[in-house]
Amino acid sequence: MKPVSIISFASISPLGSTTQKVWKSYLEQQKHYTKVVVENDVPTVVGALGEEDFEKLANLREEVSHYKNLDKTVLMALYAARNAVKEAGWQKGDNFGINMGSSRGATELLENYHKEFLNTGSTPTLTSPTTTLGNVATWIANDLLSKGPAISHSITCSTALHALLNGIAWLQSGLTDKFLIGGSEAPLTAFTIAQMRALKIYSQFHTEEYPCRALDFSKKRDQMFLGEGAAVFCLEEGVKPNAMGIIKGIGYATEKLTHNISISENANCFQESMKMALKEIDINTIDAIVMHAPGTIKGDTSEYNAIKSVFGSELPFLTCNKWKIGHSFGASGGLSLELALLMLQNQKCIDIPYLKKQNTPKEIKNILVNAVGFGGNAVSVLVSK
Repeated sequence: MKPVSIISFASISPLGSTTQKVWKSYLEQQKHYTKVVVENDVPTVVGALGEEDFEKLANLREEVSHYKNLDKTVLMALYAARNAVKEAGWQKGDNFGINMGSSRGATELLENYHKEFLNTGSTPTLTSPTTTLGNVATWIANDLLSKGPAISHSITCSTALHALLNGIAWLQSGLTDKFLIGGSEAPLTAFTIAQMRALKIYSQFHTEEYPCRALDFSKKRDQMFLGEGAAVFCLEEGVKPNAMGIIKGIGYATEKLTHNISISENANCFQESMKMALKEIDINTIDAIVMHAPGTIKGDTSEYNAIKSVFGSELPFLTCNKWKIGHSFGASGGLSLELALLMLQNQKCIDIPYLKKQNTPKEIKNILVNAVGFGGNAVSVLVSK
């Protein structure tokens, strides 16, 4: 593939809403999760936005009368998209495409409206337009006055990186020369958490220092918890002098399922996606991998096995961020890509504090980012300095 430049990126998550604050949060290795009580008085660990950023979304909601009826998923996407476009130097009204994905879409609104329907037999007028998946991207397009295509999609937990694949396809087709991509997710609702509990993968360790011990292969049970956030990236084709990072390889694959949420023991989909992303580069030049690593036993182990299968005994530096902020479903791949870009910019690898220290590369030039979702849809992206 031809290289694609990441001109800018922006996010809002439990880590903060500026790149400076996000990086500081990684350096301090402070925890970014809270304990809340959900239905049936069950204590639950979640990765929630801080009060300051929650207030920023509240202010955004008040800017325009139409925004008062929008879900948190859309508001986070709007906030991050505005900042990314500003950093890129793009102007309102420019001709650029948008692909903003979400695994669940307008989760909170949909659940509230459905509860009202069960209680009253009717729904508010704006139920449909504000809960359709497509309204995530279209509200960004409306806010930024963009003239290109506006696409929303869901490919579960690999949604954000699938948006990146689509953005690259549009750029390299010649149909547009700018594309905004990302993912947004606000899944911290009682019903969504109950779904994860039903799968028996939600962490019950709400009193421990690290309730999600991603990549700890000694854990005896699954320890995933949910987080919220959005991450947005502005892409342009070619190697631009103002690029924050260069995408030099992409890979994708699916695998045959034996269960609705299954993944093979050695994550065949990840093996294929990583090999595809690395086909034009010497794998020995990969300095680090930002793993999907959700904190489940099988999810962590199968991805690690896939990495060993591709790289052999000499593994790159391995890291992830779900131990810190939780799993944000469709936004998670975007937040992982953000971590990779920050590591490239600051030339520092982020350790996982409860694991044995790894050997760190003297210089960070190439990082692989992985994501996979229910259905065995894996994506790997090679981003370089």
